Amino acid sequence: MATSYKKLYQLAAKNRGGADELEAILPRAKTTAQLAAQADDRYLSMMTRCVFRAGFVWRVIDNKWPGFEAAFAEFNPLAIAYFSDEKLEELAKDTRIVRNFTKIVSVRHNATYVLDRQRSHGSFGKFIADWPEDDLVGLWLELKKQGSRLGGNSGPMMLRSMGKDTFLLTKDVCDALINQGLMKKFSPTAQTGFASGGAGFCRSARAVGSLAL
Repeated sequence: MATSYKKLYQLAAKNRGGADELEAILPRAKTTAQLAAQADDRYLSMMTRCVFRAGFVWRVIDNKWPGFEAAFAEFNPLAIAYFSDEKLEELAKDTRIVRNFTKIVSVRHNATYVLDRQRSHGSFGKFIADWPEDDLVGLWLELKKQGSRLGGNSGPMMLRSMGKDTFLLTKDVCDALINQGLMKKFSPTAQTGFASGGAGFCRSARAVGSLAL
């Protein structure tokens, strides 16, 4: 039998020291207008931060972030889209950033992706803002397919960090869904894993919505 949302919330609050402490760390989603108003260089910046954080110690990336901003032209998409191969090779030697060449190359690819969505939607922020709330997994797959290195939780983490109301299929979340019988074994890097995990989460959300708190 599935555990009620109320019990899960109480457990989480207890682990965090109380309901106030739990509420303080919960993310706050931005409105559609707020998402659209955020500059596209900030979306590209957060994309890059999430890509470089993946498989790395987050605090190292965060501590170096001012250097990343300087090295990557404050994440101006048009400027980065025209970075030459020689420029990327120079960045691979730049001590201001983490010198992972494949991730450095992904920034140029993602800059081009941002520009593509600017042309089709007016801005990348508007593209994200207008994406239907009931098809978040579709947005994850869009980022994975059209962007570079935005699969796994990198794309969803970028969305969450920018204020898009999305969930994350972390190990704890997947373990909880499996424990509740809402999904089977999950692979966060596979497309089928995205689909099954997202469906399981949505079924759970619908169940939670029917419970009285």
